[in-house]
Amino acid sequence: MDVLVINQDEVRRLLPMRKCIDLMAEALRTLARDDAVQPLRTATWLPNRCGLIGLMPGYLGEPQVLGVKALTVFPGNHGTVYDSHQGAILLFDVEHGQLEAIIDATQVTAIRTAAVSAVATKSLARENAATLAILGTGTQARTHLEAIQLVRDLKLVRVWSRNHDAARRFAECESAHHNLKIEPMRTAREAVDTADIICTVTAATEPILCGDWISPGAHINAVGACVAKARELDTQAVVHARLFVDRRESTLNESGDFLIPKAEGAIDDDHILGELGEVLIDRASGRTSPQDITLFKSLGLAVEDLAAAHHIFNEAKSSGVGTMVKLGGKRNETA
Repeated sequence: MDVLVINQDEVRRLLPMRKCIDLMAEALRTLARDDAVQPLRTATWLPNRCGLIGLMPGYLGEPQVLGVKALTVFPGNHGTVYDSHQGAILLFDVEHGQLEAIIDATQVTAIRTAAVSAVATKSLARENAATLAILGTGTQARTHLEAIQLVRDLKLVRVWSRNHDAARRFAECESAHHNLKIEPMRTAREAVDTADIICTVTAATEPILCGDWISPGAHINAVGACVAKARELDTQAVVHARLFVDRRESTLNESGDFLIPKAEGAIDDDHILGELGEVLIDRASGRTSPQDITLFKSLGLAVEDLAAAHHIFNEAKSSGVGTMVKLGGKRNETA
């Protein structure tokens, strides 16, 4: 059995952000049309709770793709040479179930997560949104900056980190890279003041964004917290926003940004106005007023990984990229 292995650098070359934004929009539309299988992911924590391993299987009907992402999440990696999210995506032939590809998931996760936020921003943020606040300075901060500027004409970016030196370094590096004015801020409140778009991409388990800091008309992409007991937004930030999610079932089971305000009695399940894919196919109404605060809660879905991996696999085959590895021997025969 020949399996194509595609590494991190190759993923980066084969999955440009602009293309990934289009892929994510179509994958979410396909999910909203019920032409996909998207079970809840399973997560297993290490005994010391320093990290977890998650399994994210799924199937997309258009394009037809079957696979699973195995991912580790180690929040303590923030600020080190190691990404907090690492893993691999396995693609299987839909007709016979044969393993076809092993694709580095670190870059796929970094790119597709930001691309989905860009889809949400394009759909929900005001057309004239021009000021972006990024809370966090890790991998997702960089990819979100790249993605958001592809869907809105940014004039100013503010960035905040608990480590101000990290914010300063981010601003210096990314300002030069994108030819864009980026200001490092001392507090999260200063960063989001009058911001049109806010991206929370931290490893925080307690709120770092408060509702009374958010300007009318802002759009928020809440990305960092992905387990039931962690959140980046306080209760009022969620209560005052029109809430959209990538998947209802995932939000009701995994999102501390939603579940903690719900447990407090501040919101109920009806506070979720729709999935992002439903907005894209006009099954749910997004922004209704320039004054609306819109919130997209991102948890990440297997179908997003599979759509990206399918594109990478096809591009690799057509361009001769990747390493072909032979696994196993002769087929087992049974009587």
